Amino acid sequence: MSRVDLHIHSNASDGKYSPDAIVRMAAVLGMKYIALTDHDSVEGVPAAVKTAREFPAMTFIPGVEISTDVPDGEVHVLGYFIDYEKPEFRASLKKFQDNRLGRAQGMIEKLAGLGIRIDWERVKQLAGDAAVGRPHIARAMLEKGYIRSFEEAFDKYIGHGGPAYVERDKLTPEEAVTLILSAKGLPVLAHPFTVNNPEKLVKELKPKGLAGIEAYYKDAAMEETNKMLKLAEEQELIVTGGTDYHGMGENNEVPIGAVPVPLKAAEILAARGRKG
Repeated sequence: MSRVDLHIHSNASDGKYSPDAIVRMAAVLGMKYIALTDHDSVEGVPAAVKTAREFPAMTFIPGVEISTDVPDGEVHVLGYFIDYEKPEFRASLKKFQDNRLGRAQGMIEKLAGLGIRIDWERVKQLAGDAAVGRPHIARAMLEKGYIRSFEEAFDKYIGHGGPAYVERDKLTPEEAVTLILSAKGLPVLAHPFTVNNPEKLVKELKPKGLAGIEAYYKDAAMEETNKMLKLAEEQELIVTGGTDYHGMGENNEVPIGAVPVPLKAAEILAARGRKG
């Protein structure tokens, strides 16, 4: 069990547990460093910061995960030590969240055209206070028995290029890096193993302000991790890692702290973050 997890989601986006519960779970596990990185949202950060004060032995890092589009799929960029109270930054994220709502409704309409009828009100119930996203649609499909697993929803219907997929407002990886920098954060390329030609992307984003690479990740083979560690060293980037925990028990999920992220990696990230 690692004492570092820098990629965790709460119900402020598409996770199951509240920010308060996430922090308390991490404290029970004896975590030394954690980061809350909800999708296009920092709504859960204030509550997490408040709870984290009860556990001075644990360092809480405010974060975000911004979704972007590239011609052959998606790229996610993590932001650490962000100024989550900055009005302009929050306004930009609110725009993305509003777009998610219309996008989700469009997917439900497309699913209906395929004979898959799920109720919009039920999807909103599943989302709770969080912005409605594809995981909530997948859960509604699972409830109705249209699919046999969470992953099947993405593989067959609502994944990129699927028959019920709806494009979102376009944001490029470069724009995500710039947005994170505007909030005084450290931009890090998330799960680079899911990106076609990550080496090329990293070299393009480095001059724009990319600060690191998520080399340690739940689905990464040792060979992939070593490749990203070498790339980070060549490009003089910090390395991070985490579980991408959502608490749903699906999509090959592993518990908080299950990815072996070195304590030194978190210490280097924290040192950079404190420099501002």
